[in-house]
Amino acid sequence: MTKRTAPATRTRKTPRTAPARAARATKSTAKRIAGYALEKKASDVLVMDLRTVTDVTGFFVVCTGGSSTQVKAIVDNVLEKCRQSGVGVYHVEGYDSLRWVLIDLVDVVVHVFQPEVRSYYQLERLWGDAPAERLGDAAAAAS
Repeated sequence: MTKRTAPATRTRKTPRTAPARAARATKSTAKRIAGYALEKKASDVLVMDLRTVTDVTGFFVVCTGGSSTQVKAIVDNVLEKCRQSGVGVYHVEGYDSLRWVLIDLVDVVVHVFQPEVRSYYQLERLWGDAPAERLGDAAAAAS
């Protein structure tokens, strides 16, 4: 004698995909984030468009703070303004040492360096085939 069980119900399985992201970052978003760094007097601000170079991220924002105190002020302002504007912060690296702080916003990655660390790693040279735009106080105010 076999035990009868209720017929199995068929459910439609949907493929598991990565969580839906907010709209992909645009150059204006990256420039706006660079503007947050400029609000705290970041120097040598560079927006690099990596969309044609890699799939890791869309943009790098690279800037320099003259001291650990200024790097902290720049990073804190970028984090605060991004959260206020609804840009999710995925990860922050290097906040303890304040020599090179990386802020991962998924489609935009912000690098805040002290001068000697920036000249040592030379991200601009490493990613030299990516189109880049330097920003200053006047350029940030216009965007």
